[in-house]
Amino acid sequence: VVKSFATEKKEAKRFQQENILNFRLAMRRTQAVALLSPLIEIITTIGLSAILWYGAWEVIRGVLTPGELIAFLGYVSLAIKPLNQLGKTYSLYQRALASAERIFEILDTEPEIKELPGAVKLPPIEGYVCFKDVSFGYDSNELILEDINLEIKPGEKVALVGPSGVGKTTLVSLIPRFYDSISGVVAIDGHDVKKVKLASLRQQISIVPQETILFNGTIGDNIVYGRPEATEEEIAEAARKANVDRFIESLSRGYDTEVGERGVKLSGGERQRIAIARAILRNPRILILDEATSAVDAETELLIQQALSRLMKDRSTLIIAHRLSTIQNANKVVVLNERRIEEIGSHEQLLARRGFYTRLYKTQFRPA
Repeated sequence: VVKSFATEKKEAKRFQQENILNFRLAMRRTQAVALLSPLIEIITTIGLSAILWYGAWEVIRGVLTPGELIAFLGYVSLAIKPLNQLGKTYSLYQRALASAERIFEILDTEPEIKELPGAVKLPPIEGYVCFKDVSFGYDSNELILEDINLEIKPGEKVALVGPSGVGKTTLVSLIPRFYDSISGVVAIDGHDVKKVKLASLRQQISIVPQETILFNGTIGDNIVYGRPEATEEEIAEAARKANVDRFIESLSRGYDTEVGERGVKLSGGERQRIAIARAILRNPRILILDEATSAVDAETELLIQQALSRLMKDRSTLIIAHRLSTIQNANKVVVLNERRIEEIGSHEQLLARRGFYTRLYKTQFRPA
């Protein structure tokens, strides 16, 4: 981005300004630390001198004996070293305290989504999903979704379409309880998702996000991430179904190839297919798919579509659709508009109604 906008000098100048500010703050801290130790030395020297002068005066007056004065000075000298050491360790203590505050701020953060007391383990599911009078908003005064009523039958493929920012991703995020609805019920096989244990719920759902997330590790590590007990044969089978096996086998280290941070060493299509293999290996009953909008070549597009078809087979699937082929192959299309479900039906049925979906289709999905 910096190179494309030719702003190298601007960014270098901004970086220099931040460095100068950091240098000045570091110098102030160093000066304070450097001043502290000599200051303690001066204070202790003045104190010793005052004690010696006063003690000598008391010896002259006969109040103290020379032995008592020397003993007292010995005790004071024993206390001087710890005081000097305190000055040296004070700056270290301050830095440690600041770091501890940031650490405990994270440790003390309460999760937004909690299991209710008495939550039960969700048994193996068929994949029936029901939204009943569901409303949601990040702020209760400003709803994003309102009065959503929707049923997804086991094995059904449902495409979600609508204008950007209408709440498609938010809607599917309510199923694995990434957020909780303000009102209404989201249920899976008749179980309210708020009343089941989070682990048992999310273990039966797989998500393939629009922006593929890979961890810094090997290809094998990323495929097996959701099911670490999988065998090598199962991993290879998942890669085959995701159309990524030939690519992996062409690499010198195969499944032990490092992908880099967020999969930076792989192309977009390769990352997508590895994410699909990860979802296939998980073998979920419910699949949430946010189709990538990034362009890939025709061959890679075909491989991805074949992999997605295998992934969606016999699974309850909610797809945030960006491709016409996905919408046409869906059992039903759910059209969101202005917080609500505007229309529900097949692609052909919705076009025949000549409603909001028809206008959306003409602007977003119709082939050029």
